[in-house]
Amino acid sequence: MARFYAQHGRRPRRAAGLAAGVALAAGSAVMFTAPAAHAEVVDVNYQCKTPIGNKGAVSPIDIKSTPSGGAYKLVMSFQKGVSSSPVELGKGAMKPSALIQLGGAESGTVPLSGPPNDQAIPANTPIKISDLSGTYTPKGSGKVTFTASTLTIKALGTTTTCTPSNHPKPALTLEVKGSGGGSGGSGSGTSGSGGSGGATAGGGAPGGELPQTGPADSALALGTFGGTVLLAGAAGALWLTRRRRHT
Repeated sequence: MARFYAQHGRRPRRAAGLAAGVALAAGSAVMFTAPAAHAEVVDVNYQCKTPIGNKGAVSPIDIKSTPSGGAYKLVMSFQKGVSSSPVELGKGAMKPSALIQLGGAESGTVPLSGPPNDQAIPANTPIKISDLSGTYTPKGSGKVTFTASTLTIKALGTTTTCTPSNHPKPALTLEVKGSGGGSGGSGSGTSGSGGSGGATAGGGAPGGELPQTGPADSALALGTFGGTVLLAGAAGALWLTRRRRHT
């Protein structure tokens, strides 16, 4: 029997078919786990209008996302300080907030907020902005971009407004699936980076790990199930063929 298989090459063909089924199942899993997010650090040139005149500063910005149910928690980080004050700002004297501009499949803005400064800021030194966070809930489906927009600094009864002047590119891109309630962005500000709310990748990731999305996880489960069914079918066909030959 072994010589028969060697001469006619049936066993190698059957093994090749089974291997092809395994490869197809693996390919499905790879396809379904493709990154659904991309993030990168972007330089933002803020031009600030202060009570004592205009000031400017460039700060690298990154926006990270964490999925939570049907929403995403956004965290915006500043790697350098912006603007300055002619007098020292004591602990808790400065309160920052910002807007993120939505693009792509949705439009509008998402408001972010953060805690007051936890340390005194010396006079005439760049103001370090704490991490700002907020919640984005998609209403439409598709690829949505997130770009740094207006930064607002309130301190000692004054308000400083900083606007990006270099038309920065998006710091985060997400593939989202909304509830079907129409297009447009929505969000609610939270206090500090630990605020409540909803996201990969993330890219993501944004510096940092790429965010993940719920739909990608579901797709992975579907791909794995499909691969299992395909392998079971191949094994059944192999068993029936051998049974007929023995009979």
